[in-house]
Amino acid sequence: MRAVHTAETVTVHQAYAPGIGLPAARDGRFPEQWKRDRMTWIKPSFLWMMYRSGWATKEGQETVLAVEIDRAGFEWALEHACLAHYERGLHPDRATWQRLLKRSPARVQWDPERDLHLRPLPYRSLQLGLTGEAARRYADEWVVSITDVTPLVRRIHGHLRDGEAEAARRLLPDERPYPMAGGLPAHLGG
Repeated sequence: MRAVHTAETVTVHQAYAPGIGLPAARDGRFPEQWKRDRMTWIKPSFLWMMYRSGWATKEGQETVLAVEIDRAGFEWALEHACLAHYERGLHPDRATWQRLLKRSPARVQWDPERDLHLRPLPYRSLQLGLTGEAARRYADEWVVSITDVTPLVRRIHGHLRDGEAEAARRLLPDERPYPMAGGLPAHLGG
């Protein structure tokens, strides 16, 4: 897994309609209309977020946020997560996985990472779904800062449309391998 990170924080990305995204960035916290009782998906990969949001052009995803969160919280979510899908050999059986999934406050999904042109790469990118306790902790305890990166998204996308891939590449966030003490928990595959 790759991400922008410091010794204390990791940056994840989300895309929202302006009614949620703009107040979140302005106030440095999610507004009241942000549903703490719903599943929310965070993505350490900037380019996976661009793939998901269509470079901030999809309806309801016009505002892209870089959310800097506490690493301890992020790692708590990974430790308490369950894979979003059943995987033979990792789970004893489908019924056991379903029980784990229902109890878990976080879910992990692995998808192909994307290149600058949003084509799949041969390695996977993490998506982390947070619900219940994990979603509340994310919104109310783990957030260090929220930045609206939509202008950056538009600049990068503009360079790509103009055939200036190298100019676009220079603007990408510096995502590096994420060093988790003891490695990624074995129950998450990956």
